[in-house]
Amino acid sequence: MPLWSRAQQQDFRSRVRGCLLGGAIGDALGAGIEFESLESIRAAHGPAGVTGYVPAYGRAGSVTDDTQMTLFTLDGLIRAHVQRDGGSWHPPTDVHHAYLRWAATQYDWGPDERKGDLGWLGRQEWLYAQRAPGQACLSGLTGPDAERPGTLEAPRNPESKGCGTVMRAAPFGLLTAWEPGLVFQLAVECSVLTHGHPTGYLSAGAFAVIVHTVARGGTLEEGVHLALATLSDHPGHEETTTALRKALDAVRAGEPSAERVEELGQGWVAEEALAIGVYCALVAHDVKSGLLLAVNHSGDSDSTGVVCGSLLGALHGETALPPELLAELEGRGTMLELADDFVLELLHGPELRGPAWSERYPVK
Repeated sequence: MPLWSRAQQQDFRSRVRGCLLGGAIGDALGAGIEFESLESIRAAHGPAGVTGYVPAYGRAGSVTDDTQMTLFTLDGLIRAHVQRDGGSWHPPTDVHHAYLRWAATQYDWGPDERKGDLGWLGRQEWLYAQRAPGQACLSGLTGPDAERPGTLEAPRNPESKGCGTVMRAAPFGLLTAWEPGLVFQLAVECSVLTHGHPTGYLSAGAFAVIVHTVARGGTLEEGVHLALATLSDHPGHEETTTALRKALDAVRAGEPSAERVEELGQGWVAEEALAIGVYCALVAHDVKSGLLLAVNHSGDSDSTGVVCGSLLGALHGETALPPELLAELEGRGTMLELADDFVLELLHGPELRGPAWSERYPVK
């Protein structure tokens, strides 16, 4: 890692925090309307649809499995960097172990029931909650064969291209010292741990590249075009490429609207969630307007909100996020602490080695 100025470090920290919190806000905005049609959303909340949090899972501002898995992705990446300093370096393995820890939170009552290398994140009791987890994520990470990670040669759920690959992939794009091609490849290799269809894992790779571009100070448009160029080198890219091109066409088609969002799909599959999130981020006047556009549609509102919010947060940083939505966001303190730990590890890893850091991020 080259030496960064203080201003560069502060900018990076703001973008990491913004990406994580922005995605979570989008998730929470969509959580209460995830399975509703646009017609029913408008009937219940008015012509503009929802304009703030709708209670879900017992409170306003609740997040879903999308944010849960994103946090464990970041945890896995931190541990991978700790491992590297010890002479071991295979990030997909560390991310796989992190996802196994997430899967346990879906069945255990809490951290007191568990043994092993939970680390700091695994001891956060609020994460022990089922929030409509995707079946491909669960089936890929549970059962007698769960310890065997999926690979590109032998992926888990080879027919699945659900949006569970995309909604958790933003953290790969925060590896700003990496080259875009390596970020894309890592996102792909971590997607096949649960989703093996090319459209699923290539959509995750494309999303990571777009996040990576804006986290490095580029524009969303530059990120999308780089993602398209990267996709063109990979077999099976056609559905993802077509979806992203439709998103770009929608930007040029006229005034943004929920109806235009619905022309891109419903977001249940990876390429549609990516296209909707990218479109809403591209046409957003500000973060809140983009997020509300991303969730007010008939479909997987929380996942499209995550994609849009992650992009806008990485683009503008944490100070651009709506303060009234931040204040009610479930788990905000955990997210801020994890984001700051990620920044510390990437910028100052060797200085952190010691018992306290090893307890937070133990390695096998």
